Amino acid sequence: QVQLVESGGGSVQAGGSLKLSCAASGSSFSSRCMGWFRQVPGKEREGVATVYRGGGTYFVTYADSVKGRFAISQDNDKNTVYLQMNSLQPEDTATYYCAEDPDLGLRCGLSVIHPTYWGQGTQVTVSS
Repeated sequence: QVQLVESGGGSVQAGGSLKLSCAASGSSFSSRCMGWFRQVPGKEREGVATVYRGGGTYFVTYADSVKGRFAISQDNDKNTVYLQMNSLQPEDTATYYCAEDPDLGLRCGLSVIHPTYWGQGTQVTVSS
């Protein structure tokens, strides 16, 4: 049974930074498509970033709204995925979810990821 557990959410002022972590049990991240999503009540869940790392290949994708401000990374030794969020804005306020699509492999990307496993979410609140 795959379990994903997010941590690192909190409240910051606009312009601040937060780093989210997603630790997995029951699964190895290596050669898996991992992603971060976010959701605001009443709105659809939005893909934020994806990462694939395996067999010497490493690539990431980002939503346009976070390019240049957020950075996703993956530590296979720790079985943990991170989302470094800088220059946070009030519109980044949301519940952030870690997710895994075990079937995509090298096709990993925001436009195609359909996660099978989800974390419980961590709240990020950015005040102006």
